[in-house]
Amino acid sequence: MSILRIRAYPDQVLRRKSDPVVTVNEKIVSLLDDMIATMHYANGIGLAAPQVGVSKRVIILKNPDFNYGELLEIINPQIVAASGEITAEEGCLSIPELYTNVKRAEKITIKGLDRRGEEFCFETGSMLSRILQHEIDHLDGLLFWDRVGAASREILKREYKKMPTKQE
Repeated sequence: MSILRIRAYPDQVLRRKSDPVVTVNEKIVSLLDDMIATMHYANGIGLAAPQVGVSKRVIILKNPDFNYGELLEIINPQIVAASGEITAEEGCLSIPELYTNVKRAEKITIKGLDRRGEEFCFETGSMLSRILQHEIDHLDGLLFWDRVGAASREILKREYKKMPTKQE
């Protein structure tokens, strides 16, 4: 397993819509393993492939419903149902040290593939729902500040530009 470089805004890979994974193969499994190592190294709770420079529909996250002990790996994740609404603070490894309140669906049903290429589907709410939505946004070229109003987004971008870079 390798530690990959986490891409930070304004890296353009973060703004591209990711391609679906056609075949779950050794290369994708290796990417999952490297993403897990990278997320742990960065003390994150979720990571999408574009954040490590790969425009593929792959996400990983720690499941907060199990004290962040269980890892979820999802290839080609899709939200197939969403309900309710909840606002809470979010941050992002690609926009370090910046946080803001973001409105998300409270409950979602998600389907995707596991590392063996087998399809699965589950419903979730609370923090897990939020993390999944955040990571799937990355696959669509969206950042958390794209989910707030234009004035708030501009303030966040100005604040971010003033921060010293954390990336190598």
